[in-house]
Amino acid sequence: MALTNKQNRHLRALAHHLKPVVMVGDKGLTEEVVAAADEQLKFHELVTVKLTGSDKATRGATSESLAAGTRSAVVQVIGRTVVLYRPRKKNPAIVLPA
Repeated sequence: MALTNKQNRHLRALAHHLKPVVMVGDKGLTEEVVAAADEQLKFHELVTVKLTGSDKATRGATSESLAAGTRSAVVQVIGRTVVLYRPRKKNPAIVLPA
């Protein structure tokens, strides 16, 4: 899923106040973590994920793998926090700018 710069800015603004709902621990990206993130994206469309225990070099790969596993887009990676977005198929709550 490709987002334009305007859409990305809009989603980052919406995600600013969100608390992390999924945590990736020392074991890394497991099937359970991907399933939990997928479940949260069904309800919230925009979620933040906390990457604990990962070093700086693997954060980008972990966030991309998580996005691929959940069929979502990485909106932003700041430090150990990743913001993911996936619109609902029916009645999306977030309306993206054109």
